[in-house]
Amino acid sequence: MSGQRVFDQPFFDDIAVGDQIPTLTVTVDETQLFFFSAATYNAHRIHYDKQWAREVEGYDDVLVHGPLQAALLARAIGDWIGGRGRLVSFSVQNRAVAHPGEALSFGGEVTAKRLDDNGFGGFGGFGDYGLVDLAIAGRRGATVLMPGTATVALPRRGTAP
Repeated sequence: MSGQRVFDQPFFDDIAVGDQIPTLTVTVDETQLFFFSAATYNAHRIHYDKQWAREVEGYDDVLVHGPLQAALLARAIGDWIGGRGRLVSFSVQNRAVAHPGEALSFGGEVTAKRLDDNGFGGFGGFGDYGLVDLAIAGRRGATVLMPGTATVALPRRGTAP
């Protein structure tokens, strides 16, 4: 996996519908799949036993976990929104399989934005944050593996940290 990505804090005021969030590209390996299985108590052999994946499940190789792909997509959003941004909602669907060794990309596009007149979730005073809706996806090349939506709260420019 790639190292820490550092972005400047985005502000609601500077975001426009149609903006793309920076893409996170990751190539998951078999060791990572094994450790993710262990960390999530997922004993399904389809994620770490090639012979099982081929002979019993009918796949060419072991599969990258859907929840691991979702976590990487959430990481791409989290990297972009910075320390003052907040992930408000996140919803994805796992639509296609991915195998270790494939370059996977995770990103999204701004689809709407609106002021937060209710001081969203206690993150700041009245009007300190704006809400930004995203169409998000995990992809392998042109294939969409995991489409979804997310809403983030971004600070308004000039508000206190």
